Order: sequence, then structure tokens, then C-alpha cells
Amino acid sequence: METIVKHRIKQVIKGDQNAYGEIVEIYKDKVFQLCYRMLGNRHEAEDIAQEAFIRAYININSFNQNLKFSTWLYRIATNLCIDRIRKKKPDYFLDAEVPGTEGLTMYSQIPSETPLPEDEVESLELQDAIQKEISKLPDKYRSVIVLKYIEELSLNEISEILDLPLGTVKTRIHRGREALRQQLRHV
Repeated sequence: METIVKHRIKQVIKGDQNAYGEIVEIYKDKVFQLCYRMLGNRHEAEDIAQEAFIRAYININSFNQNLKFSTWLYRIATNLCIDRIRKKKPDYFLDAEVPGTEGLTMYSQIPSETPLPEDEVESLELQDAIQKEISKLPDKYRSVIVLKYIEELSLNEISEILDLPLGTVKTRIHRGREALRQQLRHV
């Protein structure tokens, strides 16, 4: 896969825009999922994922072809997500009650894409609680937890994406896990 991508990058550098479209097709779902898990909002994740691909295209000449393109692209997306999180001030909370209802929260307003079987409801509630608690983690812990346990990237890839020493990544994962464990004691 990386060989194909690197060949397409060479074509993009030579001016072939269609080759970049193929690169986008390969990585669009992974980049969106990364952004969605970090931001927790589908529209913002779509915007940031698109911005990541635009930035990668604009800066394609600075890409070091000895490295994995996916790592470079994930670093761009992760940094954009962290920037968005830092700049954003919440104007609503999902656990706030919907005006004019009795006990319904904003969570009830989020549309479900597919109907879920009854036996998966408990599992989904637990996943929601975990995702909610992950979103409460400080940025530096949230990013490593998402990249390690949700995106299932290696420590070396996380180190490259976040441009941090491997020891720092390990420490943040440990501390992030401990913080998450403390937050999840009540669940």
C-alpha cells in the first residue's frame, strides 16, 4: 500500500491532481475516524479531515518520502484536531436537557445511522460512557489514547505523528490510562 501511495505522491509532485484523489480515497475513512474520535462531532470531523487533506496537498513537496505517508497525514489531522479543541468553547452540552421536554437530553437528538439490536444496547451505553470520559481527558492524553487504543497505532507511529519522544508517548499513555481508569470507576 505504501509503495502505491509513494508512487502516487511522485505523480502529484509532477502535477497529476488525479493521483492525489486516489490517495484521498485510500485514507479518507481513517482520517475521518481519527478526527471524529478526537472531536466527537461529525461535522467538525468532516471539516478537519478535509482540511488535513488540503494541507497535505499544499505541503506535499515537504513530505519526506523515507517516512510513511499515513503517519505524516495523521500528524497533520491530529494537530488540526488539537487546535480545534483548544480554540473551541462549548456552546452546548450533550447532557443538557432539551427545552420543553421532560428528561430528554441532547443525546436523544443525535440521529442513529442504523437500528441497533436490543442485545447491543448495554455495550453501546458502555462505549458511549467511555467515549464521553475520553473526551474529558486533557488534550495531550486524549490524543495518545485515541491513537493507541482506538486507531490501534504502534507507539513508534504515535511518536512520529505527535512529534514526541517515544518515552513521552509511553508516559502519556500510562497517565492517560490512569486518568481514564479514575474517571470510569463510577461506570
